[in-house]
Amino acid sequence: MNSPTATNHKMKLAVVTSYFPTAQEIYRGHSAFHTLRNMPEEASIQVFCPLASYPRAKWLNSRRFRYYPPDLNYQPPGLRTTYFTYPALPLVSRPFNGLTCAHHLKPLLVDYRPDLILSYSVYPEGFSALRIGQQLGVPVIVVSIGSDLRRIDFLTTLLVRYTVKRSAAVITVSEELRGRAIRLGVPPDRVITILNGFDASVFHPGDRAAARRELGLPADWELVLFTGSVTPEKGLAEFMDAIIALSATRPRLQVALIGEGGYTAEMKRYVAEKGHAERFRFLGRQTSAQVAAWMTACDIFCLPSHSEGCPNVVVEALATGRPVVATAVGGIPEMVDEKCGMLVPVKDTQKLQEAIDLALGRLWDQEQIAGLFQRGWKEVARETYEVCRRVIDHRAFGK
Repeated sequence: MNSPTATNHKMKLAVVTSYFPTAQEIYRGHSAFHTLRNMPEEASIQVFCPLASYPRAKWLNSRRFRYYPPDLNYQPPGLRTTYFTYPALPLVSRPFNGLTCAHHLKPLLVDYRPDLILSYSVYPEGFSALRIGQQLGVPVIVVSIGSDLRRIDFLTTLLVRYTVKRSAAVITVSEELRGRAIRLGVPPDRVITILNGFDASVFHPGDRAAARRELGLPADWELVLFTGSVTPEKGLAEFMDAIIALSATRPRLQVALIGEGGYTAEMKRYVAEKGHAERFRFLGRQTSAQVAAWMTACDIFCLPSHSEGCPNVVVEALATGRPVVATAVGGIPEMVDEKCGMLVPVKDTQKLQEAIDLALGRLWDQEQIAGLFQRGWKEVARETYEVCRRVIDHRAFGK
């Protein structure tokens, strides 16, 4: 296919990703969605969103893999999107999901005839995109969002390595992930780090007292906020124990948790059994504006995850001027230091408790914290577009 630069037409960009909003999870794929929404006008974008379709048999529908038929007619605002499903089995079909996804994806890409394929997530979507790109003679860029390089099981390691080594370029959301891609065999000049951004019109410093009045919260609370998927992998077991232990010396300590997940019911039971149900507020899904209001109202933001890439919630908390207590995993240490927060080891309840206690007792400079990380989605989109343009203009990029 001809280069868009040579023929002076818009870059036809096919984006392949399941890391994207759906009718049931409209905030899914937050960073991919906002990056693509802010792409320069020189790019004509069509998103293809493959969704694994699991059997509806009860014995196969664990809490983790429970399947709900998606709305394939859903359209996120501002981006042309085609949703489709492919059959899968929990864990069993994982090594074959890339090929199965490619079988269903190929006719769509053949019809679209892109200049370049951009895939958010290395496997299975990136693998599928690469297989089709090789057949069509179209370059493929994969974007690692975190777990696709940080939490690779033995079944898919070879497929992930195959994908990143043969892609025209690999974009990572942190330097830590870049190092992982290089260790998998990708030449360093083909791995580009592009950090996530935030929406400055939503996330910015504000008046904590005013935010609490609007939310109906007492002014004297010591409020810790968590935002993310409510799953054990987010370190919420350690978080609960740290908060409960700390409440003995901080009776005004309160927690707000924003997000959904299968661990919610178990958490509610646990804190009730410990006699601290009134200390934990489970807020469920919230809009970006509501998240920003809670970030403004809180004293500190906490993310004790076991694994992360470049978590947007940390970026957004810093943008509102809130100190962050988080585990030193993934790209978090690239954003959080002693000027804006505290880092703790993974699964260390005692260290987490101590860090939350210290953070609550310290006076933080809201404006200074907010000024440390000023990076909008337009900047992220422009950098992503430039990598795409370089790959198309120089098909030997990085070789």
